[in-house]
Order: sequence, then C-alpha cells, then structure tokens
Amino acid sequence: MGSALIKGIAKSGIANVDKISVFDPNEDSANSLIHEIGVVGVKSNLELATHSQTILLAVKPQYITTVLEEIAPVLTPDHLLISIAAGVTLAKMESTCPAGTRIIRAMPNTPALIGLGATGIAPGTQASEQDLATASQLLESVGIVSVTGEPQMDAVTGLSGSGPAYVYTFIESLAMQAKEEGLPPEESLKLATQTVIGAARMIEQTGMSPRELINQVTSPGGTTLAGLAALTEHGFEKSIAAGVHAASERSRQLAAES
Repeated sequence: MGSALIKGIAKSGIANVDKISVFDPNEDSANSLIHEIGVVGVKSNLELATHSQTILLAVKPQYITTVLEEIAPVLTPDHLLISIAAGVTLAKMESTCPAGTRIIRAMPNTPALIGLGATGIAPGTQASEQDLATASQLLESVGIVSVTGEPQMDAVTGLSGSGPAYVYTFIESLAMQAKEEGLPPEESLKLATQTVIGAARMIEQTGMSPRELINQVTSPGGTTLAGLAALTEHGFEKSIAAGVHAASERSRQLAAES
C-alpha cells in the first residue's frame, strides 16, 4: 500500500520525485521504488524524519509504536504524520509522540493499488484544516477521500476497507451460478465482473440513487423482480449489513487492544 501511495503521489505531480524520500527495512522493496520512479532512498526512519516534514507511516499496526518511538527525538510541531496503520488510534499515536505532533489517521483500501481507492481520514487533536487538505491531496492521488471523525473510522473500515472482499464474493457467486445455468466459466466471470463495474459506474455517472436505478431496471412480473425477491428471501440485504457491522466491530476491538 505504501508503494501504491508513493507511485500515485509521484504520478500526480504533487511532489517532485527527487523530493520524496523512502525507507523500508526490506531493501528490495525500497530499491524497486528508487529504480522505478526515481525517489530518494535513505538509510533509516530517523534519517527520513530528520529531512522530511510530511511523513507517510505505511507500516503494519504492530510496528507503528516502534517506528514512532524511533523518530520521536526529531519530531517537531512542523512535522505532519499520516498513518495508514489499521486499528491504531490517534490517541495511541499521540501518546507516543512529543506534545504538539500533528497526526492524520487514514484508512485506504486495496483498489488504491490501481488508482481507484476509497480512503477515510480523521484528524488528531493537533491537526489543522490545512493538514487535512494536505492529506486529502496526497491520498486523492490514488482515489477518493472522505474526511470524518475518528469514531467513524471503524465504519469506514467495515465499509470501504473490507468492502472489496464483499464485492469479490458477490462477483464470484454471480459467476458460479451463471456457470450452473449453462454459461462457460470464463464468460461467466467476465460478464459478472463487467456487470458490477457497469452498475457502479451508473451510480457514479448518472447521479441517481441505487434505489432509483433498481426501480429503473425492475419491471412488474419480470426477471429482475424475481431475482430480487429471491435475494431478499435468502437474507441478502441483511447479510451485507451483518458483514459491514461485524467488520466495524472487529475494528473497534482491534483499536481497544492496541
């Protein structure tokens, strides 16, 4: 995810690549970025924090405290930290940093890897409106951004963070049943995938609500109505709601455990 964000930022032209420094304990990962897009490699997190004012913390949740403790000696109120460590609260990060440290918490999702991400961001107690604008600009290089409060970040996790897996499951189920109905497997998957892409684009481009579009495609006594009735009978809507809720609850539990 860190590589995807750096590539998006570089491609967007927000910052010149020679002004972007990277550090990764995995030298192969760092070298790949250095050679591919021309960013500057440094030898440690401390060196990066010493020479950079805006820092993207693209680390796994279990390592965030270690990284913050490492760079804390050089952090000043001039630094802006943007963390994508899932489930790690702003309070947890602020308690590890010097007083006055400006932090933004972000929750991107995997479609950011192809520039179609959906990211929620929430400001820490010291972050300003300008900090939110900066974080939004950087993260919009790989998709859309929604600014929210931290209490809503668990819902963001349950929706857009985990949501791609729900959609993949839906596409898989569509394709599998279409195969049972007589379509070849490769055609089933191709049609199912494009159906989901097209339906999403209809919402995006027409400005119509999902309910309006449902009504538009549903005729009395028709095939779509029969399919929708079967979905409701088997708990489709409730299952989706339960999935979002369960993922949101798990996000809350992880935050409490961190």
